[in-house]
Amino acid sequence: MATMSIDYQTLKFEYRARAHDAAVHPVIVVGAGPVGLAAAIDLAQQGVPVVLLDDDDTLSTGSRAICFAKRTLEIFDRLGCGERFVDKGVSWHVGKVFLQDEQLYAFDLLPEEGHARPAFINLQQYYVEGYLADRAFELPNIDIRWKHKVTGVDQSAEHAVLTIETPDGVATLRAQYVIAADGSRSPMRTMMGLESRGRTFKDRFLIADVKMKAEFPTERWFWFDPPFHRNQSVLLHRQPDNVWRIDFQLGWDADPVAEKQPERVIPRVRALLGPDVEFELEWVSVYTFRCQRMDTFRHGRVLFAGDSAHGVSPFGARGANSGVQDADNLAWKLKLVLDGRAHDRLLDTYASEREFAADENIRNSTRSTDFITPKSAVSRVFRDATLKLARDCEFARKLVNSGRLSVPAVLADSPLNTPDRNGDTFACAMRPGAAAADAPVRVQGAPGWLLQRLRGGFTGVLFGLPGDAAALAQAVDGLALPVRPVLVVPAGHAQPAAGVDVVEDVDGLAARRYDAQPGTFYLLRPDQHVCARTRTLDRQAIADALARATCAR
Repeated sequence: MATMSIDYQTLKFEYRARAHDAAVHPVIVVGAGPVGLAAAIDLAQQGVPVVLLDDDDTLSTGSRAICFAKRTLEIFDRLGCGERFVDKGVSWHVGKVFLQDEQLYAFDLLPEEGHARPAFINLQQYYVEGYLADRAFELPNIDIRWKHKVTGVDQSAEHAVLTIETPDGVATLRAQYVIAADGSRSPMRTMMGLESRGRTFKDRFLIADVKMKAEFPTERWFWFDPPFHRNQSVLLHRQPDNVWRIDFQLGWDADPVAEKQPERVIPRVRALLGPDVEFELEWVSVYTFRCQRMDTFRHGRVLFAGDSAHGVSPFGARGANSGVQDADNLAWKLKLVLDGRAHDRLLDTYASEREFAADENIRNSTRSTDFITPKSAVSRVFRDATLKLARDCEFARKLVNSGRLSVPAVLADSPLNTPDRNGDTFACAMRPGAAAADAPVRVQGAPGWLLQRLRGGFTGVLFGLPGDAAALAQAVDGLALPVRPVLVVPAGHAQPAAGVDVVEDVDGLAARRYDAQPGTFYLLRPDQHVCARTRTLDRQAIADALARATCAR
């Protein structure tokens, strides 16, 4: 589908009246933003019927969230639409930090080769929502109901009951579980008498999307105290369609209404670009940043995800990326619980794991915002001294914080992890709780990627030789849940094996990233987090790890 042919910002979806709905739906998702759509698609792909409610009939207007990280793109791949995002988005991995008019240093977010997806793409939120909606429309078991506003929620032992306001009047819907992905102001949260607590930063930022043809490279540029915006900071990012995102720090005293007016915005942009660059404003907003979260993301049969559960300032691109990871964490657990193949307490681990991830994001986002917007003379002196040292000193560069960029949380303390066995030592980042690393592979002579082979439920990955295929198949056969066997062999050693997915480690990167010796085994969850690893293939150890990963023991 040609992406330029659809204006996702003006698209309106048809409201359809429905007859009385007495069914108890497995899952109702509230909110058709990126998080709600991702959750609905993930569940639907697993065969779960989903009702998706949205109080509007449009997608996002304005670019809003624009930075989507490698991990999120890998999740979109599993949702069946990753390629569209990468094709349309602006890929980047280099960032530059400036003090006044001097470049202090540059950094590379993906310094190594051998990954299918870039470190980041920049893509306007309306494209993200549009592509996810297109994918949702392809799935027959997603029922999207536009102009369905939730106005009440109750719970019983058996189900949740939602009161819905539609153009045709008030209706009632029931569900076994509800995912509340209804944004930072979350009406669902308010209706349930719940709060999101945290910190509001005493500063304001002007965010301007500017359409222009410019010579800036496809990089993230961040200025501290530039000559065109003294004593403040500025961030520049490129988006598709010749649109550039510019963030101007304004200070707490700025009038948010006045600062959005073109006569105030245009001179600021002109000062950055120079007198001769032609541009037009596409979207303008003024933000006050907050870092906050709910005490717990699970309340009975209602599970909160994305901005409704947690919010961060945008420095570091942690909001939307973290929300999509919420959906990724929740969907497989809901599927198992709905199928009666896991106890309901598995959903408590959604809350604990993603609360941990939210705390990590809030901590990093708070540090970024504190560095960018020092609130005392002492902190400003420290900040400015750090910046000057960063010109020449590597250690100081690590202290400069213009937004530590989003990385997936390592769920190291998750109760679903199986600790390494005594005597098993590993020298790599792929410990229990980590998101699986990608690597180039060859499958039946064709080039591919490791993560593409690690989809569809639990996966057991054995590093070995073709002769190990039968033992792997036997080790994962007949367990409490299906485990897909994947055998990773050195380049040139591939041989087909019945019931086993055999992949060649073409450059040896998979073995290196997983510190794999012959016989090394990894058990991966459906969301591609490592939940166990051993140096030898052991059926009982796999069965025990699988039970632990599903709260069966």
